[in-house]
Amino acid sequence: MTADFISDPWATLDEILGLQAVEPVDEGIGPVAFYGRCSTEDNQDPETSRGWQLGNAQKFVEPFGARVTTEYFDVGQSRSVPWERRQEASRLLAALKDPRRGWNAIVVGEGTRCWFGNQFSLIAPRFAAYGVDLWVPELGGRFDPRNPSHKMLMSVLGGMSESERQHVQARVRAAMDAQVINEGRHQGGRAPYGYVVVDGGPHPNPRKAAEGFRLRVLAVDEEPADIVRRIFAEYLSGNGDRAIATGLNRSGIPCPSARRPEQNRHRLADGWQGSTVRAILENPRYTGYAFFGRWARQEMLLDPEDVAAGNVVRFRRAAADRVVRSRTPAHPEVISVEDFTQAQLLRRAKAAGGLRTARKAERAGRAVKHPYLFRGLIRCATCGRKMEGSPRKHGMYYRCPARTLAPGSPALATHPPTIYLREEPLRDAVNCWIGELFDPKNVDRTVEQLVEAQPVGKPGSDGAARRRLDEAEAKLRRFQDAIGAGIDPAALVESINEAQADRAVAQAELASTGQPAGLTDAEVYAMIDSLGDIGTALNDGEPGKLAQLYRDLALDLRFDHEKEAVDVTASPRVNNACVRGGT
Repeated sequence: MTADFISDPWATLDEILGLQAVEPVDEGIGPVAFYGRCSTEDNQDPETSRGWQLGNAQKFVEPFGARVTTEYFDVGQSRSVPWERRQEASRLLAALKDPRRGWNAIVVGEGTRCWFGNQFSLIAPRFAAYGVDLWVPELGGRFDPRNPSHKMLMSVLGGMSESERQHVQARVRAAMDAQVINEGRHQGGRAPYGYVVVDGGPHPNPRKAAEGFRLRVLAVDEEPADIVRRIFAEYLSGNGDRAIATGLNRSGIPCPSARRPEQNRHRLADGWQGSTVRAILENPRYTGYAFFGRWARQEMLLDPEDVAAGNVVRFRRAAADRVVRSRTPAHPEVISVEDFTQAQLLRRAKAAGGLRTARKAERAGRAVKHPYLFRGLIRCATCGRKMEGSPRKHGMYYRCPARTLAPGSPALATHPPTIYLREEPLRDAVNCWIGELFDPKNVDRTVEQLVEAQPVGKPGSDGAARRRLDEAEAKLRRFQDAIGAGIDPAALVESINEAQADRAVAQAELASTGQPAGLTDAEVYAMIDSLGDIGTALNDGEPGKLAQLYRDLALDLRFDHEKEAVDVTASPRVNNACVRGGT
């Protein structure tokens, strides 16, 4: 035993450990190339992954007299990506054409990490064409293209690889959904404009907490949060996305990508855009609840005419049944649920009504030759339509022409050819009325009226929604009467669809309106203070300030040409409370 140990200590050690030494062969495979892959550098250590895959490959082929001379290892490549689009795999395929490549076989450490779906059936013939063998551990040896069992097993391995990937994705998504629903946990990514990510304490996973990981939560960033509130307020007052963006740019407010360039490197930071405003208006996380899954990674064919080219990942808006929401508030709110819901109903109404409905909003704050103080605020009491500005040499007028009414409309019976309303006397009367309401001597009475007018405890008492519903139903009745009078129904299809969409949205808004909580006197006083110095705006008479004041007060003017009177309603945002007046 001593002599054997001295002559061959490794053989003795192998015998003690129960290992079988590899006997060298006279003629073997020779030099081979190794191929491996790890998915993402963030989730896997590339060096560790390469080490165990290369070790498996060497143990597999060394007994056959092979030695690995060349390595091809892809890092950060999904197994679903075809070989032609993987950096190292495509380099390997290019090397097949080189007769001086120095190897005549390929070995892998694990087949399921290298091939996905039907990829093997597309790659194997190319290796066979250049006389290169494939050694796969799952086959126990070299792949034989004439062996049907080998082909079937490799097809099964490809399916198993695809199934494993899908199962991992499903488990991860289910776990993240549960964390959002039950804990309201922030799942990472860029914080919405108006929020910042802050330290939320130790990570709830004990292992991660021991490694120093911290929980991340959202906190309000007050300055941009005020801009978010301004965006919602302007949208609910009638401004469109591009008009809001134009106003923000004119105010010199940095856009999200300019405010935080480090987390918006893919943006140009070239100012507010309509799409930026739209993204903010449609983000439900401003309500204080955690939402997850609104956008999802979807794999789409790179070329529908060439399935072998594989898929590319695109982000698409997910279906409604894939979005989850936390059961309780997860972070401080910026916008109340009521305001956010009202904004979504308004957006849905515009989308349902098409271009004609979109025109009802201020589409852009572009410069005009003549300022329109009551732009979009005056309606004709006879037909219910908005009156349009009509500048004249001796003053500004608002008009409602009968020629644009739908043929057969009942309003034609009492509607004059054109109804005119001059702006100057209307402006003076409205300013006088507003000045009296908010005069320091009368402001207490105004606050009292606003508080008493709140529809607390009256379900379904949303006056604005009820008025829109009545108007939509009146339109439908007029269209029905017009059809009964002999008008071609095809000519009214678009108008009927718009009225039906308006009716559906108003019904949905009424159905979703609960019992709003009434505001206190202090809150109403604060709301009035937020309007600024009303007396100064009225005294200056600057058209821009006056027009903004009228929009902030949400004035609604109805002109009755027979009585030659205008019924004025101011509806500042106090749960639809309003004060009325007449001029």
